[in-house]
Amino acid sequence: MRILIVEDDIQLAEALTEALTRRQYVIDVAKDGEAAWHATESMKYDLVVLDVTLPKLDGIRFCHRLRTTNTNSPAYRNSTAPILMLTARDTVADKIAGLDAGADDYVAKPFDLEELMARIRALLRRGSAASTVSLSWGKLTLNPSTYETTYDGHLISLTPKEYAILELLVANGRRVLSRSSIIEQVWSVDDSPVDETVRSHIKCLRQKLRLLGAPETLIETVHGLGYRLN
Repeated sequence: MRILIVEDDIQLAEALTEALTRRQYVIDVAKDGEAAWHATESMKYDLVVLDVTLPKLDGIRFCHRLRTTNTNSPAYRNSTAPILMLTARDTVADKIAGLDAGADDYVAKPFDLEELMARIRALLRRGSAASTVSLSWGKLTLNPSTYETTYDGHLISLTPKEYAILELLVANGRRVLSRSSIIEQVWSVDDSPVDETVRSHIKCLRQKLRLLGAPETLIETVHGLGYRLN
């Protein structure tokens, strides 16, 4: 799942990025409201973590703009994404302003990191019930809740990126995914790798699956197009 963090406090943004990346989320960061708006025009997000006090376009106005954007705008696909507001202002009036602007939850700074993670999980569950459902393809099974992967009942040790790529392939089945599509959905905007990186991860996945008895062609290369499950 892809999360947009809108926060002008660089240290806090980095800490949140590190914590969420460890939990397998793909993170993009915007340091002001206008940059966040441009991000929503180019990418679809499962959740927005939004600071209230921001340069150029504050969090309240950004939230209201996202919720009321018209269907012709590229940002419209994010208009219903859950929004979690972060702010140092903890008055009832501030909370009401945030919620009235369209926020789904409101957390005051300083906050407990584990509580914040729990609130994020709750909002993501609300936005996508499928995130708690196991995915399977033949003898291959993935559990998005625990990030455990098994083939024929045997656990496979995967890196976060390997897991994310495999989950994407299983979720799409026979649909061909190009390398650029995989990069867009698995890596953050600021950390986009070259195509060779995707090839390398696919090669490692094939090797690990083959050791447990999976056929070499389980992940099929469709020449000139990309990859899909066979």
